Amino acid sequence: MNEKPANTRQFLKSSIMDTTLEAITAFHNDPRALARLTPPPIIMQLHRDDRRSLTDGEIEFTLWFGPLPVRWVARHEEGPRPHSFADIQVKGPLAYWRHEHIFTLVSGGLELTDRITIAHRRSLLGLFTRLAFDGLPLRILFAYRHWRTRRALTAARRRQ
Repeated sequence: MNEKPANTRQFLKSSIMDTTLEAITAFHNDPRALARLTPPPIIMQLHRDDRRSLTDGEIEFTLWFGPLPVRWVARHEEGPRPHSFADIQVKGPLAYWRHEHIFTLVSGGLELTDRITIAHRRSLLGLFTRLAFDGLPLRILFAYRHWRTRRALTAARRRQ
């Protein structure tokens, strides 16, 4: 589902990181990045990764919430600014999901902004997605993702 419904809303999470554009791009290019950015106790199972770059291709995966599988297909494309990319839910649990990864050079490093445009289905599945992918769980998810990104970039810098 690609059309943006009228009931979308946006979520933003930004962090300043002591890193370079090259390092954060390399981190996101790593095929293991999605698994690293998935917080426990959720398990990410990769089925297919046809991405040719961060801005071109598709990825198919399942997020396991305990015994409950949530299958997802996301298309990667260019983001809204230079040094950005977006993943858009092609198939999945939500009525609409567009996640923009925006990298902006700032004094002291780089600002990572995750901008999510989201809409829920009007069904029992929509109730589940509100509980799993909105409000407090969404804030926790992206706090975790920014923490894991910062940690990975720091570790990579130490190895150099």
